[in-house]
Amino acid sequence: MTEYLLRMPKVCDLVGYGRSSVYALVKAGKFPRPIRLVGGGAVAWRATEIQKWIEAQCKTPEAT
Repeated sequence: MTEYLLRMPKVCDLVGYGRSSVYALVKAGKFPRPIRLVGGGAVAWRATEIQKWIEAQCKTPEAT
């Protein structure tokens, strides 16, 4: 399976949050951490991790 990397603008489009909110969630441990790209300060997220996070947000709590 080919892994895709997503840069911040695409991540924001997919999850519906702005840049600062994404980084706040990362800091709180509630959002996947980005990976640092070779050659500089650029970061990106693995598309599979973002998709799993989105799916987890869509799950409804089980009735008890």
